[in-house]
Amino acid sequence: MMSQYKRTYITKADFILHGGDYNPDQWLDRPDILEDDIKLMKLSHTNTFTVGVFAWATLEPEEGVYRFEWLDKVFDDIYSIGGRVILATPSGARPAWMSQKYPEVLRVNASRVRQLHGGRHNHCFTSKVYREKTQQINRLLAERYGNHPALLMWHVSNEYGGECHCDLCQDAFRDWLKKKYNNDLKALNNAWWTPFWSHTYSDWSQIESPSPIGENTVHGLNLDWKRFVTDQTISFFENEVVPLRELTPHIPITTNFMADTYDLIPFQGLDYSKFAKHLDVISWDAYPAWHNDWESTADLAMKVGFINDLYRSLKQQPFLLMECTPSLVNWHKVNKAKRPGMHFLSSMQMIAHGSDSILYFQWRKSRGSSEKFHGAVVDHDNSVENRVFKEVAQVGKALEKLSSVVGTNRPADVAILYDWESNWALNDAQGFAAETKRYPQTLVQHYRPFWEQDIPVDVITKEQDFSGYKLLIAPMLYLVSEKTIARLKEFVANDGTLVMTYISGLVNEHDLTYLGGWHKDLQEIFGMKPVEIDTLYPRDRNRVNYRGRSYELKDYATVIELNTAKVEGIYEDDFYANTPAVTSNQYEKGQAYYIGGRLEDQFHRDFYQELINKLGLKPVVSVKHGKGVSVQARQAPECDYVFVMNFTEEKQPIVFESKVKDLITGEEISGELILDKYEVRIVEKKR
Repeated sequence: MMSQYKRTYITKADFILHGGDYNPDQWLDRPDILEDDIKLMKLSHTNTFTVGVFAWATLEPEEGVYRFEWLDKVFDDIYSIGGRVILATPSGARPAWMSQKYPEVLRVNASRVRQLHGGRHNHCFTSKVYREKTQQINRLLAERYGNHPALLMWHVSNEYGGECHCDLCQDAFRDWLKKKYNNDLKALNNAWWTPFWSHTYSDWSQIESPSPIGENTVHGLNLDWKRFVTDQTISFFENEVVPLRELTPHIPITTNFMADTYDLIPFQGLDYSKFAKHLDVISWDAYPAWHNDWESTADLAMKVGFINDLYRSLKQQPFLLMECTPSLVNWHKVNKAKRPGMHFLSSMQMIAHGSDSILYFQWRKSRGSSEKFHGAVVDHDNSVENRVFKEVAQVGKALEKLSSVVGTNRPADVAILYDWESNWALNDAQGFAAETKRYPQTLVQHYRPFWEQDIPVDVITKEQDFSGYKLLIAPMLYLVSEKTIARLKEFVANDGTLVMTYISGLVNEHDLTYLGGWHKDLQEIFGMKPVEIDTLYPRDRNRVNYRGRSYELKDYATVIELNTAKVEGIYEDDFYANTPAVTSNQYEKGQAYYIGGRLEDQFHRDFYQELINKLGLKPVVSVKHGKGVSVQARQAPECDYVFVMNFTEEKQPIVFESKVKDLITGEEISGELILDKYEVRIVEKKR
């Protein structure tokens, strides 16, 4: 197993953080409201509050004029009730005076138009002025609050994202390229294949960032620009944290990652596998569209689980849920409220997959502007009697009984390989079908059989260690370097089991195809080579016969040429009927499987069931249940903490095959129980 049972206290707190984004700077003219906040914090069983995220204009209303007294009082008041503060740096939204005096801080979009002041996150990451200003305010915050007993953690900026195409960023991009290609313009031209359409560069000054005007046909340029955006964002972050690392080395640092709401896939604007290395703690903002009309609650819960397991696996330690809503949001296409019981269920799912917090956006609803109807713990009625406040308090009471879970992890024998760069390159590729590439969604399809069987999964990146896993799954790994191929080869040779699929291993790290067909090492590992990829129209279907059963295929099929591989499944139709569709190959001590087409979910259930049996993969605790119930566990040296969650609209029977203790009620449980709709049982099983 990849991770051990040891506890890792990522925030140095031995309790689950419960609270969220608090914006007292919006209410400084209402001391009665601020007084109520402190009372309501106790009544809601919350304990941790993120302060200052967008407070720069209040902290520094004029250049060089600082107002910290209000924040002093907030720190002291929260600490007086036993609470803790996550202090944010304010760089996510700068004050108007700065935009007016220093226009270089304003972002320039891809059409080369400088943005006006307004919104948030529209600043230039390269601007020397903005870097100086952010570091200056951060130093003052660290000096003033670094030793305050309420300070728990630094929250640096907020939801980093976006690009700037100003002259400063163009120069920085060229410098980045010179460093990457050792100041060798010929090497860059070779890597980008610039003779195509006469795109060859004869001087570094000719290189610009991709623009929406015209065709961005130089795929190497597009890929390197995305890499640069990640690196420049990280550079900006590292500049921000200099005074924090210097003055408060004992205080952990995070920033909040994101995910797409509707498909619930990882945020694509930045390569989080790189960013994660610069953080002490991974945190993310989760806003699933619960109760939507296009998928079941259980299917959505599975997608949430996948993202949780990715962000947990980035550092192989617990993570934080930095933002969620206790009720609804204001920016979905349809802003539907969580149904009774869903907030408790969705909160416990986060804890089950490795979060050590349930933190909300927001504590109190804003009175005006764009977030006045976004859900909050405290509504405009200021009441403790409304449903949402009561459900938050219910979560808080439960979390107080789960403090022993803090710091525990989720060891896994199965890993799925996720790669941001490969997805960027695949999406940019002018081939296959634009609407059906769906790389992250395909990985979730391979995740499903393990989630349904309660088998823990790590979602890892190409630079992480493969050696501790029994099974490594790498679907649609379009871009793969020779270095990664060598690591996959070593994994299989040393008794690992590897699964790869269609549209894998086609290009190197520069998005250049491998000459001679598939890479020779991949051919050796898999004992075959893909010689043709058939892209199907949406209504097209084929079928694959696997173990005597027929499964539907859509979107993609690979024509395979065998060498040493064994045929496990064959196509039933089209010009490649009766040819290999699924293969296996013994390579040294290990086994490599190739799935040539996009197959229905039932195929993945049956295919992975064989590997589950063969490799002896098991859930942490055996609980019998039906479809739509998820059992997830966190493991401590002395026991397992098991979360049994009903993500269906009906009552569901479950059976505990051994005696366990309910951590909320304290009762001993064994045998059959009935879970109500959205009900959760959290139990402890001694090892």
